[in-house]
Amino acid sequence: ALLRPGRFDRQIAVDRPDMLGRKKILEVHAKGKPMADELDLEVIARRTPGFTGADLANVINEAALLTARTDLKQLTMSTLEESIDRVMAGPQRRTRLMSDKEKKVTAYHEAGHALVAHALPNTDPVHKITILPRGRALGYTMVLPLEDKYSQSRAELLDMLAYAMGGRAAEELVFHDPTTGASNDIEKATATARAMVTQYGMSERLGAVKFGQESGEVFMGRDMGHGRDYSEEVAAQVDVEVRALVENAHHEAWEILVEYRDVLDDMVLKLLDKETLGKEEVAAIFAAVDKRPLRAHPTGNGRRPLSSKPPVLTPAELAVMGPADVEDLEDLARGRKRLSRVKPTSRRRTPTGNGTSDGGDSSGAPVGATAEDTDTPAVQPDAASARDGASLNRTAEPGTTSEGSTARAAKPSRRRRRATGTDPAS
Repeated sequence: ALLRPGRFDRQIAVDRPDMLGRKKILEVHAKGKPMADELDLEVIARRTPGFTGADLANVINEAALLTARTDLKQLTMSTLEESIDRVMAGPQRRTRLMSDKEKKVTAYHEAGHALVAHALPNTDPVHKITILPRGRALGYTMVLPLEDKYSQSRAELLDMLAYAMGGRAAEELVFHDPTTGASNDIEKATATARAMVTQYGMSERLGAVKFGQESGEVFMGRDMGHGRDYSEEVAAQVDVEVRALVENAHHEAWEILVEYRDVLDDMVLKLLDKETLGKEEVAAIFAAVDKRPLRAHPTGNGRRPLSSKPPVLTPAELAVMGPADVEDLEDLARGRKRLSRVKPTSRRRTPTGNGTSDGGDSSGAPVGATAEDTDTPAVQPDAASARDGASLNRTAEPGTTSEGSTARAAKPSRRRRRATGTDPAS
């Protein structure tokens, strides 16, 4: 009733602050507090995407309390780093003592997240990995964007799905028995995949259609405010698409971990030794990991062919690009060339069933290990938390491989069978 015409006509939306806004808010709350010369509030602002003004105030207050407890005279970068972790994941649980087996499971879980995130071309850089318990989590992996994001592409959402399933895939690969630690990861991946299918129109099978209606009544609650406006048949198709997205992301994470199993083991040894690894240490361990190729674009069911003409370049872009760079963009738009920064990886394996894959070396690993919650906390803005997609570019059709090609596509040609003497007609 208050929002009817003639009453409160103007509605002002107050969004979360961007990087510059976060820096200004931090400067306000830092006034009157002694700060070390090394302290750079711009770095802290970049480290806190999605934080509200109250969150930033808590960061400064927590840092001041930590400084007083440790008898320091000034706020330092280390105290602010710890205060950010406290605001995001809760205080460190020093009284929670994990067994050696649980520590190893947690280390593999978090290393799986980090390795998959590093290997994919559209994920944010890995900033920190820890196996120290905080809040309800036994460990977490932190990825931070290089800049504020307000929208996400389909390829980014698919990469985020694979990143979310990296911990579960690592547990299955190494210990042959998943734990409850991936429950929150699975929940986030499922929600992202369902949003891609029902809200973002990213399913080639169902098309660019929004399924479900949101009620404008703010007092009806989350469940009552959503209505289903589609049939049971469409609901079943939505479930199939969501399942395909999550399953393909799960398998993609598995492939990466199998390919770089040595790097995964090296990361686990470092985590068990130091318990927390920073950005530079993670980058050094992952130096041998190549980025996966860029994903194929949606085909529009074959009725909307992709254009071979690249996006128009502004004068500012042309000023910093050479002729070779422009030619690379044109070749990329025509599908003839990949970006030079993306290195093709080895041939991908075909899944052999749910929870199994050929080529995985997991001999000598303990079996039956259990752990509690090792879920990755949400450190992205809300817009970045919906990471899902409908039909993984590679496939959402039943009976297809992770490359999106059907089983019949792997059959050798007639000419090749004749050359090898295996064709009955020859």
